[in-house]
Amino acid sequence: MKGNEKIIVQLNARLAEELTAINQYMVHAEMCDNWKYKRLDETIQKRAIAEMKHAEKLIARILFLEGIPVVSNLNKISIGAEVPKMHQYDHGAEEVAIRGYNETIRLAVEVGDNNTKVLLESILKEEEDHIDWIEAQLDQIKQMGVQNYLVEQIYKAQIPRLGCIVGTIERGRRPAGPSSTEQVLTFS
Repeated sequence: MKGNEKIIVQLNARLAEELTAINQYMVHAEMCDNWKYKRLDETIQKRAIAEMKHAEKLIARILFLEGIPVVSNLNKISIGAEVPKMHQYDHGAEEVAIRGYNETIRLAVEVGDNNTKVLLESILKEEEDHIDWIEAQLDQIKQMGVQNYLVEQIYKAQIPRLGCIVGTIERGRRPAGPSSTEQVLTFS
């Protein structure tokens, strides 16, 4: 089905935003993994995958409308050197995306492309969820300080062997009980 050219141009603009976000978020996730902030790594990586799914949906829609998806355009990628800056840059990327989706939804309504409107509204909802999570992280940093916030991001702590039975400590879980000849290190 031949789509409206203005819609195709706007869909490619949203695609560039998604592709930019994927790259930015993957770098941030890998940086968090390198610093052993497992909770952040996993969450940011999931957000990057969600953006990949958005890009896939946009590509499919552009092709359906007989347009050409432009996957070679990226906007400026902003990489934070520390976690609070990462959140600030990711917040900026989400703001741009939300503004763009709202503009493209208005255009879809104007030209009567209801299926594009429905698709974009579903993506917009997810982008709003993303920015809400990022804002919560920034609020936590402000309220508890960056050091306390970062301690919370260490998902699992590996305890070195001290000549006794010690394993991975996870939130709310204790290692299995020792045999009668083993000594246990306890934490309070």
